[in-house]
Amino acid sequence: MKFRNVTLTAAVLAATLLPNLAQAGTSNILGGETKVALSSAFVSALGSLGVTPGAVGPATLIKGVAAFPITVGAADLTNTYVDIGHVGGLSLTAGSTKVTLINFQIEVLPGSAPYISGVVTVNGAIAGRLPLFDLIAIGSVYQPSKEWLAIQNVTVVLDPAAAGALNKVFAVTAFSGGFSIGTANTLALLETEYCR
Repeated sequence: MKFRNVTLTAAVLAATLLPNLAQAGTSNILGGETKVALSSAFVSALGSLGVTPGAVGPATLIKGVAAFPITVGAADLTNTYVDIGHVGGLSLTAGSTKVTLINFQIEVLPGSAPYISGVVTVNGAIAGRLPLFDLIAIGSVYQPSKEWLAIQNVTVVLDPAAAGALNKVFAVTAFSGGFSIGTANTLALLETEYCR
C-alpha cells in the first residue's frame, strides 16, 4: 500500500498560534500530557506492511490512542514560541526489525512551520534525532486556567525525512511525507508565581 501524499494547508502556523492568551512572557512547562489519536488509515497501512505499532514506556498505546507524558518545556506566549519535551515514544516492529521513536519534542517557532522531532533507534542503535511529524493544522490554543496551556485538535502528518528513513529501514517504498498520522491534543502545566 502506498502512503498517499496530502497537501500542506498551512506552511506557517506559528505566527497566529497563540493569540490573546492571558499569560505574558516565558513560562516553564512543568508537566502534562500529549495524546495522539492514530488515524485508522495509518494503523491499517502499517498492518498491510506487516508493521506492528507499540508503546515505549512510560508512554501508552491503548485502543489507537497514544499518550506521552510531558517532562519539560517552555512557552513564550507573547512571541509565539513553544518547546515541549516528552518521555517515552512509539515502536514499529516488522519481523526482526524494530524502530523506536522516542523523546518527542514539539517545536513552534516564529516564522517556521511547527513540527515534532524525536530520537530514532534501529534495533537498539541510536540513529539520531530527526524531524518526524509536521503539524499542519491546529484547532484551538487556549488557557483553561492560568496554570494550564491547551493546544487542541492538531493535525499530525509524517515528515518527508522520517518517511525516507522508514522506507530505508523496512526496505519498502510505501512511506511518504504528508500521510496523516492522527490528531494530537496537548495539555501542559505552566509554572506560575506560587510554583516558584
